[in-house]
Amino acid sequence: MSSLQIQQVLAEMRALQARASGVGEAGGAGALGAGVPAGGVSPTGTPPIDFASLMKGTVDQIATMQNQATSLAQAYEAGDKSVDITKVMLEVQKAGLAFRAMTEVRNKLVDAYTQVMNMSV
Repeated sequence: MSSLQIQQVLAEMRALQARASGVGEAGGAGALGAGVPAGGVSPTGTPPIDFASLMKGTVDQIATMQNQATSLAQAYEAGDKSVDITKVMLEVQKAGLAFRAMTEVRNKLVDAYTQVMNMSV
């Protein structure tokens, strides 16, 4: 991997980190916590976002979506007249799509980790 490619990846990571923390590029949030003082608060006054907590929150949201879709489907199957089949199908599709997207992100992270670990230093 060339130096230019590494710089591009780092720039993308900085942009994603800034977007995830709700801070604009001009806000001063550095790459993956760079520039964050020892107190754990960025120069903009917002606490840095931990990648593990971001992933856990995302997994929890997807699990909630799947549980809601399952409960809607069960309510429709039980004959609840207030549950519309289109709403059930939409919720099931949204939950499935979110799960597939999360799986793809996981796969990309594993690939990136593998590539980094195979780099010679």
